[in-house]
Amino acid sequence: MTWPDLRDDPPRTVMIPLGSVEQHGPHLPLSTDLRVAEHVASGLESRRPELVLAPGLPYGAAGEHEGFPGTVSIGQEALRLVLVEAGRSACRWAARLVFVNGHGGNVGALVEAVRLLRYEGRDVAWLPCAAPGVRGDAHAGRIETSLLLDLDPAAVQVDRAEAGATAPLRELLPVMREGGVEAVSPNGVLGDPAGASAEEGAALFAAIVDAGVRAIDGWAPDAETGRLAWS
Repeated sequence: MTWPDLRDDPPRTVMIPLGSVEQHGPHLPLSTDLRVAEHVASGLESRRPELVLAPGLPYGAAGEHEGFPGTVSIGQEALRLVLVEAGRSACRWAARLVFVNGHGGNVGALVEAVRLLRYEGRDVAWLPCAAPGVRGDAHAGRIETSLLLDLDPAAVQVDRAEAGATAPLRELLPVMREGGVEAVSPNGVLGDPAGASAEEGAALFAAIVDAGVRAIDGWAPDAETGRLAWS
């Protein structure tokens, strides 16, 4: 698109995918979170052509993964500032802005940024790359592996996939808060990618996009978090 395209046909909602550059076990790429967020946003755009997909933000808050080579984290404060300034700028010409978030570690900064932007009178919200009823392992396990096998199979090194820490996340969190993911999982995986498939990934992706379409159509940001509610 060019700027006259946006002047002559102002978009109702602009989407900015958010990811992270971080380890995803020995079998998934460092850019997994952004890849998923960009595919989800593209899927939303295909269902609602009035949406406009902006380039994604690859770097996020990933301090918990810094024990592994390849992780590049900008931290919570820097991420919050980037999101606030991006929101202020985009809302000079866009009616609405939604961040499509693919990394759980971004949520703290995302909530703070969206809360401030909404307080300033801007119609901003965010959406996770998730869907009601979809539960799975926390990181680089069956869920993310299945999604990548569907969305970008060439990026998955299936022969290197292996289980990591499989205890419930609530049990791992106290140790992770002190020593990061490395302290509980030497290979960086929280879960087990065994059984992952492109077919399962396609079903998961469809559920995520369906939930996102309903959330954007309903446009009901939570008063505290700014997250769009699934209708």
